[in-house]
Amino acid sequence: MEKEHQIFGIRAIIEAIQAGATVDKVYIQKEASSELMKDLMKVMKRGNINFSYVPVEKLNRLTPNNHQGAVATISPISFFDLETLIESVLENGKKPLFLVLDQISDARNFGAIIRTAECTGVNGIIVQKAGSAPVNGDTVKTSAGAVFNIPICKVEHIKDAIFLLQASGIKTVAATEKTDKNIYDIELKEGVAIIMGSEDRGVNPSVLKIVDEKAKLPMFGSIGSLNVSVACGAFLYEAVRQRS
Repeated sequence: MEKEHQIFGIRAIIEAIQAGATVDKVYIQKEASSELMKDLMKVMKRGNINFSYVPVEKLNRLTPNNHQGAVATISPISFFDLETLIESVLENGKKPLFLVLDQISDARNFGAIIRTAECTGVNGIIVQKAGSAPVNGDTVKTSAGAVFNIPICKVEHIKDAIFLLQASGIKTVAATEKTDKNIYDIELKEGVAIIMGSEDRGVNPSVLKIVDEKAKLPMFGSIGSLNVSVACGAFLYEAVRQRS
């Protein structure tokens, strides 16, 4: 974690949240229970800030300074409002191409996906506030700076984002092996949002129930799955091929 993208100390984190800083995630020492820590928890819950409990050893690795049991990561980018972004893309007469990431948690995978998305003309990336990879130094580096060139939206729930996309006339297509259809059988020429699932479990079953289409990549080897960033690239470039 790059030092310019972190804040340490309970009071400093509280002040940053109250000042409207783009706090990506807060790491809290397990079993910490001071009154000031309780104040931080209240502020984080009011601001719907993503946090997790970690051993003190992890905090010590994040910073050698007196962290008081709390270290926060600050996003180097500002996030976009999804509804405003959809309206803007549609008003410009574009055939939308959105990417929805259902709780992809690895920062390097996230960065690689952002890089491919920028190269394939994706209009925006949608992630969930809780459970998603942070935008940190690893993300920026792996994206080759593309993270600064493509709108990223954070939403409370992926399902709400999908309902909004569908209500805007944008077809939703989930990448999953739980289907007989290949991506090459799916129409991607019009407005579409591609949903990629997490590294360990794929797209959430509750999300699969509401998407318009499900598609998979043909697999011919003995290994049954691809790295999510590689699979994402294959899906996006099929959209590019159809639109060319």
